[in-house]
Amino acid sequence: MPIIKSAIKRVKQANVRRDRNVATKRAIKAAMKAFEAKPSSAALSKVHSELDKALKKNLLHKNPVARRKASVAAKAKAAGVKLTAAKKAAPAAAKAPAKKSPAKTAAAKKPAAKKPVAKKAPAKKSA
Repeated sequence: MPIIKSAIKRVKQANVRRDRNVATKRAIKAAMKAFEAKPSSAALSKVHSELDKALKKNLLHKNPVARRKASVAAKAKAAGVKLTAAKKAAPAAAKAPAKKSPAKTAAAKKPAAKKPVAKKAPAKKSA
């Protein structure tokens, strides 16, 4: 066991993180087993969701996640599961064209101010 205070804290933090990571990996395994037992679109989306969560938490690298998702999707297709994407209704504000800000439109209408021409100083006569 560590003696230094910061090392003790590190051990505690590592244990907490390990427990969290193990729970995430178990959730992935459980979702995969549920999908293999009875392939369905709900089970497929659950597997994809769990893999995405692991990717977001930096628990798995993007390449193995992509490979696993592709493998599960291929199994689903072979089993005859319909791969449907959930469509969300886009808000009306997103479809409407964006309005220009009043500061930009006001500045665009006014002509640019011109600087006054500097007057030439009278030339000095040499004696």
